[in-house]
Amino acid sequence: MPKGYWVSAYRTIKDPEKLAAYSKLTARAVAAGGGRILVRGGRVKAHDAGIAERTVLIEFDSFEQAVATHESAAYQEALVALSDSVERDFRIIESID
Repeated sequence: MPKGYWVSAYRTIKDPEKLAAYSKLTARAVAAGGGRILVRGGRVKAHDAGIAERTVLIEFDSFEQAVATHESAAYQEALVALSDSVERDFRIIESID
């Protein structure tokens, strides 16, 4: 079964404290949804139109699981904490397995 992934590429971070609160809540929501955080921050080498800002990659056992976790009450609470503190490109993608 193909896996599902959350991929977030941050363009700007306006409020690091809100991002930190969001990250704590998200870690709990992801764990409850069966996800595994593979990349959170760290070094980035951007190419083409990319921006070398924070990048996050989270793996789930299926695309459906990734979508369900995003729609969960726990993750929606995390989004409230994040509010307008960042500009990012967030995607849920399915692997080719």
